[in-house]
Parts: sequence; C-alpha cells; structure tokens
Amino acid sequence: MSSEPDEQLRAAAAKRILILDGAMGTMIQQHKLEEADYRGEQFANWHCDVKGNNDLLSITQPKIIYDIHCAYFDAGADIIETNTFNATTIAMADYDMQAHSRAINLAAAKLARQAADEFTRLTPDKPRFVAGVLGPTNRTASISPDVNDPGKRNVTFDQLVEAYVESCEALIEGGSDIILIETIFDTLNAKAASFAVETVFEKLNKSLPVMISGTITDASGRTLSGQTAEAFYYSLRHIKPFSFGLNCALGPDLLRQYVDELSSVSECLLSAHPNAGLPNEFGEYDMDAEEMAVHIEEWAKAGLVNIVGGCCGSTPEHIRAIADVVEGVAPRPVPVYEPRMRLSGLEPFVH
Repeated sequence: MSSEPDEQLRAAAAKRILILDGAMGTMIQQHKLEEADYRGEQFANWHCDVKGNNDLLSITQPKIIYDIHCAYFDAGADIIETNTFNATTIAMADYDMQAHSRAINLAAAKLARQAADEFTRLTPDKPRFVAGVLGPTNRTASISPDVNDPGKRNVTFDQLVEAYVESCEALIEGGSDIILIETIFDTLNAKAASFAVETVFEKLNKSLPVMISGTITDASGRTLSGQTAEAFYYSLRHIKPFSFGLNCALGPDLLRQYVDELSSVSECLLSAHPNAGLPNEFGEYDMDAEEMAVHIEEWAKAGLVNIVGGCCGSTPEHIRAIADVVEGVAPRPVPVYEPRMRLSGLEPFVH
C-alpha cells in the first residue's frame, strides 16, 4: 500500500464505504465537567468563565479528547475529526481566547494524529485518517443579526478568511490528512473557508483532500442562507472537493431525501453524518444505534453514500453499528460526466 495518506485514502474510498466518527460534544458531556476541569492548570486564573469551551479541552484535558478519538477508532472509524469545531479566532472570542486559537487547533490536531497513528500501527492494512475541522463560526456573512437592519453584518468575508487561514495552518502543522469544512449554514462563510484553505495550500506548497459538508436547517430543505442542497453543491463544486455532503440538524430519516438529491448531482464522493434523530424537550437525542444503523444501511444499499458517520447525539455505539451494516456494501459509484455540447454540436462547454 502507498505510504502517501492521500493515495491511501483514495484507494480505501474506491473499495468500500468509509466510516467517519460520531459526536464529540455528546461524548464530552458524559464526563460532566465543571468550570475547574475546563480551566485546567493552564487557565486556572482566566478572567472569565470557560465552561462549555469544548475545544479548549484539547489543551486542558487532552486525555479525555484522546480517549474519545480512540473509542471511535475502536468502533470502526476510518476518519476522526479534530476537536476544533469552534476553534477559530471568531468563535473563541466568546471566551476572549482569540490569542489561543492557533494553539488549540495545533493541540487538537496532534491528539487526533497520535490516535490515528496508534490505530494504523495496530491495523496497517486499514490506515486511519485525521480530518482537520473548520467549523462554520458563530457569525454569518450573509444574514443580518438585526431584523430591523437587513444590511447589518457582524463579520466580513476578509475577517472570516483571516480566521480560517490561522486555523487551517495549525491543523496542517498538527498532522491533519484532510481539511473538513463542515456544518455549513451560510455558503458565503464556506466560500471564505475554501478561499482560506487554498491560500494556505499555496503558501505551504502542498494540498490535502478537502471535504465539504453543509447543513439543511429544517423541513424547508434549505440551508440557513436559503439554498437547496443542489444549489449549495453547485455554488461550491468549483473547489473540486474530495467529498461533498450533509451533516447535523436532522436525523437520518429526515435527511435522506437531501442526501439523495446531492447523490444524483455530486461529481465527487458523497458524505453524510446525520444527528441521532431530533432533540427531545431536554435537548437529548433518542435515536439508538440500531435504529440509526437501519437508516444508514438503506442509504448504502441504495447506492447513495461513500462516507458515513454521526453528528449530534451519536456515540461509538452508533458508529460501530453503522460500520457493521455497511461492511461489504459497495460504495456509491462516482458519476463520470461527459462535457455538454453547445447547440451547434461543435464546441463543448468549458467547465
């Protein structure tokens, strides 16, 4: 097998459906951490509360994060996501920790890399991969935060790019094999992220596979910024991602039609990591591993997916069940499109 992670990843994806990990926040919640746990020794005297800053735990509670990564690998995951969903300088501003963003991304990537290397050593015929996560941030470049002022914005495209560049550089330095731009609710944010990633690739003179994953926010079938799944794909296909897909917001039952919609148009691998159902009145997710696996098995046998995992509410138990039901099922064939011809029949469209 090739020693290059990119080639290994593509070879594995050609043979079988790859397994992504499940929720990080759900697993962290099981530890019932308090303010002092989040602070650790490093931030014992921080000037504001940091409880809830899960990304910070990659520095203050590294064993917890490492063990979660290992639990997902043990359950059958091929790809784990770094604990960096809110690690950009923009999102870290909630805790006045912008200056620590780079260190958090770097620490998180190194933890994930350590776990991946350990499991690859144990199963050299099944290499494991690290997806460096660039989350959506808690601000939107397309939508006003003030209903009385439609033109108002609380972040600019350039600010997003700057934040994403810093995070991306640290994720690559820490050993990521993939860059995952995920839980996209605003396509303009995603365009800023993709521009930042390409900027970093050019600066470092290297590139990694890029995964794009959007979020259909409700039964309307659209992202928060108003696009259908198909329109969302076409607005970002120029990036030529390794995979394109959907995650979060909906369970596999409600997400299925949108996965089908993307599967019919996507010229790259198709990924999906749905929630374990919808949250109940306590904000908890009730879909158990067996039920979730039934849905994912149907997706796989219908030829819809290449990469599957779980989002909010999912655990290693869910991932193990998903891995079991898709084992031996052929991955979705990636369509090869011939160039469309102009009406004259003489000149192809330039894609």
